[in-house]
Amino acid sequence: METKVFRLKTEGSMLKNNLSDSFSLNACHLINPIRENREGVNMKKLFIILLVIIVAAVGGYYAFPEKVAGYMISAARSQAGLIKKEIKIDDHNIVYLEGGKGPTILLLHGYTANKDNWLKFAPYLTKDYHVVIPDIPGYGESSMIEQASYDLSNQMSRLHKFAQALELKKFHIAGNSMGGFFAGTYTVRYPDEIISLGLFDAGGVRSLENSVVRKMMEKGENPLVLKDSSDMPRLMALAFVNPPSLPYPLQKVMTQTALANRQFYQKELKEIGPDFLSLEKELPNIKAPTLILWGDQDKILDISSVAVFEKGLKNHKTVIIKDCGHIPMIEKPQETANAYLAFIKSIKH
Repeated sequence: METKVFRLKTEGSMLKNNLSDSFSLNACHLINPIRENREGVNMKKLFIILLVIIVAAVGGYYAFPEKVAGYMISAARSQAGLIKKEIKIDDHNIVYLEGGKGPTILLLHGYTANKDNWLKFAPYLTKDYHVVIPDIPGYGESSMIEQASYDLSNQMSRLHKFAQALELKKFHIAGNSMGGFFAGTYTVRYPDEIISLGLFDAGGVRSLENSVVRKMMEKGENPLVLKDSSDMPRLMALAFVNPPSLPYPLQKVMTQTALANRQFYQKELKEIGPDFLSLEKELPNIKAPTLILWGDQDKILDISSVAVFEKGLKNHKTVIIKDCGHIPMIEKPQETANAYLAFIKSIKH
């Protein structure tokens, strides 16, 4: 009897276990498809969410170019170690970038340009130098007053008052194109403030050979001003050997700004034009060590200007950037910065 009972119990237990295993196995078969289905649904939801985000981002990229361009420029300024500031100088509000610690460098942009032309160049400087980059009055985010005069004397006065307001006692100054002309003229007028002068494809002298742009200007054209919204590639080809690839928002905003400011650019050219070659006769008066830096394929200010600067300056060094156009600090920023840093670090003062 005991053996029978034991067998019955044992068989019952085995049956129970088998039923339990069978139930568990069946339950797993039922649960796994549910899990897989849920995971599939979740993956679809995640994909849809990601797709919506991507579409929204792409839509925003093209629908709100001003905001996107603003974010891009702000990021580039931050990466360069620069902060945007502003100061009131007489009737003008001057917006400028400032960053870094050490000896001061004042950088001046060119005609139709603005302070952000230096953003690819500045990161190499802010590690060891205090860098200040204004929007020259009338340009960029600084005030442009229709009734005001923007001739050479007035612009020099504004820049000098700007330097005084920032308490820039002794500093390096460098400029590109019109900014180089201004930097040279500033050095002539306020020599005690200047440690060194940097002339990057600078204006202010008559080149020995006519540039592409000068030939066009002699025919009454101003090829440096946009004609319409499709004209940016032509202007970029004049300024660069290898034009930088511009994201759509930046290109859109640059084009809008250039078209909106056409009237001012024409006014500025008329007002500054009579003095634009006036630096040449003043070159012998410049005592500060001077770097002449030029793109070898400049179509705006011909490289033959270099010989004119070399003849007039007493203390100079010349660097020619190969395969480069009119704006070396954009087209060849590292090479340009290396040459400039080597120059200013060699100066004993």
